[in-house]
Amino acid sequence: MSKKSLSGGQRSRAKGGGFVPALCNVIGTLILLAVIAASLAITVPRFMGYGIYNIVSGSMEPEIPVGSVIYVEEVKPEDIKEKEIIAFQSGESIIAHRVMENKMVEGEFITKGDANAEEDMQPVAYGQLVGRVARHYPMLGVMMEIYTSKVGKAYVICFAACGAMFNVLAGRIRARKRQRAMQKARENSE
Repeated sequence: MSKKSLSGGQRSRAKGGGFVPALCNVIGTLILLAVIAASLAITVPRFMGYGIYNIVSGSMEPEIPVGSVIYVEEVKPEDIKEKEIIAFQSGESIIAHRVMENKMVEGEFITKGDANAEEDMQPVAYGQLVGRVARHYPMLGVMMEIYTSKVGKAYVICFAACGAMFNVLAGRIRARKRQRAMQKARENSE
């Protein structure tokens, strides 16, 4: 039996390659990577001890626009300095405002939203403190809101399934091409 040298294109076809399966693999992999990357932005900070909150009002614009996500780290109230942004509990809501004054003797903060003309009417008691805003990312809050809703979770699962199906489709196309090539080789040898 003699060995034949195959060109690059022939080798690709012999392996069952081709443009369509490669494109399906690339699309499927990109979809899966997008789902993973988006999920990591929401889950990893929680494991690192950060609280994650979505900004729904414009009181901190332009510093923190509506639709941003804030990562909040736990700190002692005494460690908060003026001009830092804190997150605090106000009724059922978490609010992020800038500290104008930390009154340690009274155990409270005087806060103000950057977009507000005046300081907040009520001081923030130390007991209301959630933590200091360590980071904020614009538009990530919109994605977080989508991901955490029931419909959003269903979309994420469907999107990931589509990515996996593109990869399965690529494998099936390659298998079918190999099967046809082997059948054609058998017919030619007969």
